[in-house]
Amino acid sequence: MRKPADAAVPILDVIAERWSPRAFDPERTMSEADLAPLFEAARWAPSSSNSQPWRFVYALRGEPAFGALLDAAVPGNQAWVKRASVLAYSVARLHSDSGRALWHNRHDTGMALGYLLLQATANGFAVHPFGGFDSDKVIAAAGITGDFEPVAGIAIGYPGDPALLGEGAAREMEPRQRRAVADFAFHGRWPL
Repeated sequence: MRKPADAAVPILDVIAERWSPRAFDPERTMSEADLAPLFEAARWAPSSSNSQPWRFVYALRGEPAFGALLDAAVPGNQAWVKRASVLAYSVARLHSDSGRALWHNRHDTGMALGYLLLQATANGFAVHPFGGFDSDKVIAAAGITGDFEPVAGIAIGYPGDPALLGEGAAREMEPRQRRAVADFAFHGRWPL
């Protein structure tokens, strides 16, 4: 299902086409080869001082790790994430090797996820980042050690039929909406 953005001015097609569906095709699967370009795109995201604080932990549907990672999502998200081909979590490093706080870690990790999202869209995959998860469960399920914290859950797969969402199908069909640029971009001074 396509839901291109109604952009006020021309933007790149891949940006206009990107959205976050919750309906994934449970019959189709992805492979490591399908994921490789997505992680390669994330690799080339910008980062402060080239610190590259992002990491991704993931599992393919059907693998035991998928179930453990799925259990970390809140029940409302589990209902639709379970049909994704891949479940991932982005994870941010908190400090540099010298112990300096990487205050930009979530920003940079988000940039890497943004690059992954755009590559996935260009390759015909659906991606839905989500925040409803238990960080401690992600850490335990994935065996995350050291100076890292989970940032976002990421469902990846092929777009599916919104009818799979039951009562939630109507939400999937709603038009996309965003704030006007004037509501967040301020030339020279913060508005009064």
